[in-house]
Amino acid sequence: MFLDTFALLAADSGATSGLAQLNKNLNLGDIIVTVSFFTILMLLLKKFAWGPLMGIMDQRAQMISNEIEAAEKSRLESHKLLEEQRELLKEARDNAQSIVENAQKQAESHRDELINTARAEANRMKEAAVLEIATEKDKAVAAVREEFVSLSILAASKVLGKEISEEDNRALIEETIAKAGEGR
Repeated sequence: MFLDTFALLAADSGATSGLAQLNKNLNLGDIIVTVSFFTILMLLLKKFAWGPLMGIMDQRAQMISNEIEAAEKSRLESHKLLEEQRELLKEARDNAQSIVENAQKQAESHRDELINTARAEANRMKEAAVLEIATEKDKAVAAVREEFVSLSILAASKVLGKEISEEDNRALIEETIAKAGEGR
């Protein structure tokens, strides 16, 4: 109704006559009833709609705040876990490096041990060979002496023309060989 009156006023060409016409067409009772219904409507909306709506909005704001706090805590926790993982990875790398170095030291130690064992075995074999050579040399010298004694006896008996006992001859030759060996 108010709009109708306003539309009628706009249709009128005179401004002064429009205000008078507005005052005539406006009914004070309608305005009071409209304002009181509007006020009652606002009070009802405030009581039944605005309060619960604001409560829902506050709950939503609280929920969003809690989610932001939870996300921040989660971010801090994930950052902490990331740092822990980096530390563990660094420790694992250091541990692996120490294992590799230890293995290299053990390998070098084992290699040195094998070399020393091989050298000791070679020296032992060399000493055994030298001892065997000396033994064989002594055997060969004894065999040559024996042969030399036999030949000397045979030669002496032919030169002298008579037979000397073999024992006497052997003793004489061995004494001569011993004196010749000391002279060297």
